[in-house]
Amino acid sequence: MRKNFGAKPYTYPQPVLMIATYGEDGIPDVMNAAWGGISGDNEISMCISKNHKTTENILMRKAFTINLADEAHMVACDYVGITSATKVPDKFAKAGFTATKSELVDAPIINELAICVECKIKNYDTETCRLVGEIVNVSVDDSVLDEKGNVDVAKAAPIIFDPFNNAYIKLGEKVGNAFKDGAALK
Repeated sequence: MRKNFGAKPYTYPQPVLMIATYGEDGIPDVMNAAWGGISGDNEISMCISKNHKTTENILMRKAFTINLADEAHMVACDYVGITSATKVPDKFAKAGFTATKSELVDAPIINELAICVECKIKNYDTETCRLVGEIVNVSVDDSVLDEKGNVDVAKAAPIIFDPFNNAYIKLGEKVGNAFKDGAALK
């Protein structure tokens, strides 16, 4: 038996993407978005409406960063998703975030979030609200690296959005080896 939910954007996983920009005043801004993901080798796509301050900043600065939300900062990440920068201009600071300017794009890296994807805008379609960014760099804080210099997902503790239950879920348990375990069926 199956239950139909209708035409909904219900898929797993939906990473919790913290899209960070600078405003015209140079103050960092951030919004929480879950409708996004990789769309090419060096490309990421998201659906963000044109009425967001963040969208305005991206179009003005031609750059943004995507910082992956984690378990330790879930409350702050949710706060910036339910608070508008047009009403609370310093919501970045109120969330407890601090920033370092990316060396590669005109956008802030959120110091408190370990994984950051630095992007230049490729395209923004005002009709569909689809933002496409060129990935220029991925920077990772040493605190979530293992002894070999690889990202330890348990240390990074990224969260995903659960659209079925309006919840955040922590990732972390390894269940197999990509591009290897399926070979057993060959």
